[in-house]
Amino acid sequence: MRTRSSNRPVLLAAGVGAAALLVLSACSDSGSGSEAGKDDAGAASGELSGEVTVFAAASLTESFEELGAQFERDHPGTKVTFSFGGSDALAASITGGAPADVFASASPTTMEIVTDAGVAAGTPETFVRNRLEIATLPGNPDGVASLEDLTEPGLKVVLCDEAVPCGSAAQKALNAGSLKLTPVSYEEDVKSALNKVVLKEADAAVVYKTDVRAAGGKVEGVDFPESADAINDYPITLLKDAPNTAAAEAFVELVRSAEGQKVLTGAGFLKP
Repeated sequence: MRTRSSNRPVLLAAGVGAAALLVLSACSDSGSGSEAGKDDAGAASGELSGEVTVFAAASLTESFEELGAQFERDHPGTKVTFSFGGSDALAASITGGAPADVFASASPTTMEIVTDAGVAAGTPETFVRNRLEIATLPGNPDGVASLEDLTEPGLKVVLCDEAVPCGSAAQKALNAGSLKLTPVSYEEDVKSALNKVVLKEADAAVVYKTDVRAAGGKVEGVDFPESADAINDYPITLLKDAPNTAAAEAFVELVRSAEGQKVLTGAGFLKP
């Protein structure tokens, strides 16, 4: 009897301890399940995060910066980083291995550099178009009224390099008017050409209407009919090795959306 009596407290203690362990285990499992549920819910929600790197034609600078800011507001935790420049140089950087998620070019020809290299994901789609315009000094002191006026002796005119879409388009317009023009310089992108006029280093430049509009009162624009023969399509594509595919897809969707198109057409771009 004494032996049974002495063992009873031990057995009771062991029972209580086992019950406590079961309760703690159940709480622990419930907590970990809750955390797992949160993680699954976060993954399922499709929330975007991280950096999106966009290589884009220089003429898209103002519009894409506005869309980039909108994207970051819509998706807290994301950051859109842009590299603007001549489309040919950007395409060469991409095919050379520069890390990027999206490429927006100012012409199908420069986009072909990327697609031919096999680094574009899917088929690029045109999202806007652009038309040329002559940029002159404010007030148009030289009285430029046509493309032919740019051929007048003594007038300092700047063009984009012909390898750049704006330069290729300018040459098409000159050919359409059977005109020959020797500029004082060829520039690497449309912003560089426009800045020559802004800085009064040139009297005029053949650029895009969107760039004239973006410059505000720093230049004055002159339309010319030959520009109708040199309208550029702007294609955009997700890149195959995009470091942030989900966010990149969402940015392309924004550009092509009604909201994105409103920003772009408001800047002077033409609908595709």
